[in-house]
Amino acid sequence: MKAAVIHGPGSIKYDTVDDPILKEKDDIVLRVTSTAICGSDLHIYSGGLPQPRPMVLGHEFMGIVEETGPSVTHLKRGDRVVVPFPIACGNCFFCNHDSPGNCEHSNPEHYGPEGGIVTQKGGALFGYTDLYGGYDGGQAQYVRVPYANYGPRVVPEDLSDEQVLFLTDIFPTGYTGVDWGEIKGGETVAIFGSGPVGIMAAKSAWLRGAGLVIIVDTLQYRLDKAKATTDAITLLWEDGPKDVIEQIRAMTNGRGADVCIDAVGFEPDRNITDRIKATINFEKGSIKVLEACMSAVRRNGIVSVLGVYPVNYDNFPLGQFFDKGIILKGGQAPAHKHIDKLLDYVIQGKVKLDDIITHRLPLSEISHAYDIFKKREDGCVKVVLDPWK
Repeated sequence: MKAAVIHGPGSIKYDTVDDPILKEKDDIVLRVTSTAICGSDLHIYSGGLPQPRPMVLGHEFMGIVEETGPSVTHLKRGDRVVVPFPIACGNCFFCNHDSPGNCEHSNPEHYGPEGGIVTQKGGALFGYTDLYGGYDGGQAQYVRVPYANYGPRVVPEDLSDEQVLFLTDIFPTGYTGVDWGEIKGGETVAIFGSGPVGIMAAKSAWLRGAGLVIIVDTLQYRLDKAKATTDAITLLWEDGPKDVIEQIRAMTNGRGADVCIDAVGFEPDRNITDRIKATINFEKGSIKVLEACMSAVRRNGIVSVLGVYPVNYDNFPLGQFFDKGIILKGGQAPAHKHIDKLLDYVIQGKVKLDDIITHRLPLSEISHAYDIFKKREDGCVKVVLDPWK
């Protein structure tokens, strides 16, 4: 089959690889009909998350069931399904507590309670390095899906792939940021990052009854897309966070937002000063967006961290965290917990997901797709790929 294979930082190729096969009794093999590039894929592409051997990337995919293992009870050949991005067994302590990203069984080689940088990681993820299970992902024509009785969801035939594809990751992830924020109605939600996850967080905030939704970004074209698809207030981060933080406080009687969501992570836009600071501190990337969230949130407010942070930082603002009484929540989104409810929102027409797509490309153009997504060229916000072109 054909697949997108990472060969090192900045090198992803359209390769011919072996077809996947059933390895466990509850596996399925899926014929992928649509897949997408996620912002967190870029962390592997940039080298921020190391992957020493070639691997098929991709954790946003859906398709048609091609083959089922003998223990698969809920699916049959021909079913059209969407697959949540964490690989989870459905039976361990964490799966039973709606935390599939911490599954105890899916990542046996590298799992552990410590949560270290290169050891004792969480549960497995599709196409997301050997540290997270080493499973090939879905930027391919076919993919093996483990624990198929727990993860994949059958989707209605009257909905297109693009209407439901983002139930795999970015919609559940954006919704998780709002859910962690305990939105009950009327709150002010400030979202840092107007990429796909940030836009989905804004859509989710409105679904949960937020009174005011603000999106911050460093690129005007992304803010324009966010405005068009969410009707949120948009703020351009130009020379630093101070101005946007003051604007957020001005909108909230000086207090700050009830909830701030970091939808960027450890690889934000950085100037030379930021890079020198990281080098001196022996740190990878930056926590500048998290720091901005902790300033912009009100006292006793909640900061939800959806962006990836794979390493430790000595300059974490612990004093501010304590003085303001901030509640900080983060981690892999529990996609399985929310996916059925979110699918119902789509079916009922309460939310539109495909309006964020800016590029539809064949999988054969995978190198170009990653390049424009990484460099934010050609107005790129979200790329959807056809594996059969």
